[in-house]
Amino acid sequence: MIKKIGILNGGGDVQPLNAVISSIVKSGVHRGFEFIGFEKGWEGVLSPMLYRPLDLKSVRGISHVGGTILGTVNKGRFTSKVGAGETNNIPDEILNEAKSNLDKIGVEALIVIGGDGTLGGALQLAQKGVNIIGVPKTIDNDLKSTDKTFGFSTAVDIATEALDRIHTTATSHDRVIFVEVMGRHAGWIALNSGLAGGADMILLPEIPFDYQKIIEFLRKRKETGYRSSVVVVSEGAAAKQGLVTTMGGGDLQEVKLGGISNTIIATIDKMAPGEFELRNTILGHVQRGGSPNAEDRILAKQYGVAAVDAIEKGEFGMMVSLRGDHIVTVPIADAVDQLKLVTLDAIAVDTAKKIGVFFGD
Repeated sequence: MIKKIGILNGGGDVQPLNAVISSIVKSGVHRGFEFIGFEKGWEGVLSPMLYRPLDLKSVRGISHVGGTILGTVNKGRFTSKVGAGETNNIPDEILNEAKSNLDKIGVEALIVIGGDGTLGGALQLAQKGVNIIGVPKTIDNDLKSTDKTFGFSTAVDIATEALDRIHTTATSHDRVIFVEVMGRHAGWIALNSGLAGGADMILLPEIPFDYQKIIEFLRKRKETGYRSSVVVVSEGAAAKQGLVTTMGGGDLQEVKLGGISNTIIATIDKMAPGEFELRNTILGHVQRGGSPNAEDRILAKQYGVAAVDAIEKGEFGMMVSLRGDHIVTVPIADAVDQLKLVTLDAIAVDTAKKIGVFFGD
């Protein structure tokens, strides 16, 4: 019977990570499990190892605290994700080192909390014989095989609050203000916050936009008496026949996106000089910080308990997943096979279009 379980989180931080860690430990200790927490993501499993024991005392009072007590990285020797649909095969020597290190300290199963990159690495390690249970984590809500990932709801709340504030200053100064939010390949945060926050235009990675049509839309608003506009734009949005705006990147590292709102403003100014007073706000990591909202705390705790349940059942190589009102398990391989993207028939897209929101196409 498995007794010692490792916990690892990788990739970008999201507010409810500590709630997941806490619920795993609280649920498992009472069942006789012992826990080890690996620090700095996968780097903590490789030499020199970074880990510490986790007990009830070490997770007391952390569920409402944002970030992660284990720390996290989204780069390093275990990197398995380069970009959308691009997977890096981790060298055998790195995978073997991780497996050997886990064996040395007696870790018999590993709970891996992460998105497609972190879980992609977990899948490769599982193929080496390591007992792994995945927990879905991505602020973009773009993991296939689960209805929702924790952190997404809080990020939408933060973006929506920003939009509420942007509206008043845009109206006061007759400005067009772009609010750039996270969403590298999937525009779920922009779509949901834009709908909730009353955006006039929403630009998504899944719907390439047309600069001329954007200008025509803004002109029409001015002609009909709406001199201000608020636009939500995903960091991965791009014009038709255009490229996404990047902020650098390196070998075997995921491309850093961002700055598209600056590019849009510069292009509109060039195409329609002096017609609009344009500003932008890039929310960036503000969306990751602070305390998780109630919905995310509950979902995170449900996932944590379900991960321990899955270990008890021996459902290794699986990821816990929200399906309707139930937590089920699905193969990690299916979960990381492709991203969950916004589609034109999504109910939020349909709703937004029918109330006059423009999508740039």
